[in-house]
Amino acid sequence: MHAMQYEITLPADHDMRTVHRRIATKGRLLDGCPGLGLKAYLVRERGRDGSPVNQYAPFYLWRTTEAMNGFLLGPGFRTLCADFGRPAVRHWIGAGLRRGPGAVDGPVATGPVAATRLTERLPEGADPGEAVERALADLPDHPDLHTAAVALDPARWELLRIALWRADAPAGAPGTRYRVRHLSRPELDRLPVGRHW
Repeated sequence: MHAMQYEITLPADHDMRTVHRRIATKGRLLDGCPGLGLKAYLVRERGRDGSPVNQYAPFYLWRTTEAMNGFLLGPGFRTLCADFGRPAVRHWIGAGLRRGPGAVDGPVATGPVAATRLTERLPEGADPGEAVERALADLPDHPDLHTAAVALDPARWELLRIALWRADAPAGAPGTRYRVRHLSRPELDRLPVGRHW
């Protein structure tokens, strides 16, 4: 599993309805993408959930590197670059995954409406394996959890924790808050649950 995210920060007076329309019309294009575990179409709006900015910041969990590479070098990302400029793309090695009640197919399954993302630079001398184990043990176990993941960037020695929520994120959930405007999850059920390394 590989995690990936890019952030497109928009002007403070940008009409975010244009981003919402873009997601509504183009969001389903990846609903059947082979090799994609999930894509959460994340948005921050200035003045909402404590956000100081307007931002489109989609987050991906890829099941295969081939699918991730194909997306980044393909027509969909090319179109995004033509519309917004080429963003810096962050990616992390997947360390673990937990699916909550909302990620299970069936009558109780509901899509996420909110997300939280926390990144933490590991201190010099910290054991990365121990830090990952602690982060995996701390993955939320909450009735509103849809999906949570831990990933590691070994170039920056940065730990990523992300959680998708079926309702507003709990008050104590740490990290940057987003709204989820759409979720593509073609191979979420094929991502292994638990520790990935």
